Amino acid sequence: MKTTLLAAGLATIALPALAETLVLTVLTYDSFTSEWGPGPAVEAAFEATCACDLQFVPAGDGAALLARIQLEGAASEADIVLGLDTSLTAAAAATGLFAPHGITATTALPVAFEDPLFLPFDWGWFAFVHDRTRLAEAPKSFEALAASDLKIVIQDPRSSTPGLGLLLWVKAAYGDRAAEVWAALADNIVTVTPGWSEAYGLFLEGEADMVLSYTTSPAYHLIVESDDNKAAALFDEGQYLQIEVAGKLAATDQPALADQFLAFMLTDAFQAAIPQTNWMYPAVTPAAGLPEGFDTFRPAKSLLLSPEEAQAVRDVALAEWQAALAR
Repeated sequence: MKTTLLAAGLATIALPALAETLVLTVLTYDSFTSEWGPGPAVEAAFEATCACDLQFVPAGDGAALLARIQLEGAASEADIVLGLDTSLTAAAAATGLFAPHGITATTALPVAFEDPLFLPFDWGWFAFVHDRTRLAEAPKSFEALAASDLKIVIQDPRSSTPGLGLLLWVKAAYGDRAAEVWAALADNIVTVTPGWSEAYGLFLEGEADMVLSYTTSPAYHLIVESDDNKAAALFDEGQYLQIEVAGKLAATDQPALADQFLAFMLTDAFQAAIPQTNWMYPAVTPAAGLPEGFDTFRPAKSLLLSPEEAQAVRDVALAEWQAALAR
């Protein structure tokens, strides 16, 4: 009887404690939450420090995150959005849905970065990746690629941040000639996928000679598969830089916990998970340094439009791309 009463008493005490567990909801892209992405390691590390329940909610590719937040507005259940990049931050800031983070960060980014609403968590250079057993010599410019009969897979700029990054890359490299370059590239494009995972999968299946990805993608094959045949083509125009960021939603009901997560994001516990799960450069170099192969394809020149410049040219660049592919 006493045992039964004691168990009942403990259960009564435990129920409020369970009910008081704080939940932090982070909206992010699909690959971040996958079993091979950073999500599981980040979740375990943060929950060990916060006594909370960290929940990642996948929402397609990077560009789809902004569309979802714009649709849901202040009614969104998310506390943090993780996975936008600087091609989208001007539009995200214009929604008025994000709150200042108040964090001063020292990062390893190759360019100066300061934004009151968004903090970087990783970065990388876009590149066309190929297999040297199928393509021994890659083109060294967009114009050389367009002049070839090589087949490429790219991502849709309306749903994918790499896809949008490619549009900005061409625009930054060629300016008013971008439409001309796209017209020449159109017949090289096998297909346009909604996101990165689909495009890379088609490339690995042999459906294309090259795929839009990152200079660090070959490091994955080297480290995980002991395959040194994958390479990233470095273009004479330079490689376009992607900086991925996270921001706190102003309507969050867990502002202190959201702030705690953003600060945690820049610690070694988070950053050390990035290189060999997201296969990007961490925003803050981990104590253990970078893995083998990360600097094999480091470009001599970086291209990057400011968030405001990217926002200003986005519609024109998208129209040029659509017109070229419609022919």
